[in-house]
Amino acid sequence: MNNDTRTAAVTLGRLLVDHRGKDVCVLDVSGRNSWADYFIIATASSSVHSRGLQRHVHDSLKELGLEVRLTKRRIPDGEEWILIDLGNVIVHLMTQTARSFYDLEKLWFGAPDLLAESESSSE
Repeated sequence: MNNDTRTAAVTLGRLLVDHRGKDVCVLDVSGRNSWADYFIIATASSSVHSRGLQRHVHDSLKELGLEVRLTKRRIPDGEEWILIDLGNVIVHLMTQTARSFYDLEKLWFGAPDLLAESESSSE
């Protein structure tokens, strides 16, 4: 697990908070699967807000040393859930409806929330 990737994931989480993403978490899932180390999950207030958050993430990638991996959507999910695959970091931008329905935090129960940890250690 690369410490630079961890720092980039937390930085992206803070970026989403700064742009009014709700209930943002940065889950360390590195010991739980082989295809990603971090999941960033944020709730957007609307599809327009979700696209704006997506743009802010894309605008910050070069500076963080990350790049988007092209993915194909198999099932059209509209504007409810935008997934950004950055390799070891996966960003999930979801409406409240989608977040409640899919409940990703429950699937990854027990995974440390690095954003919450970093905020509590800075207080």
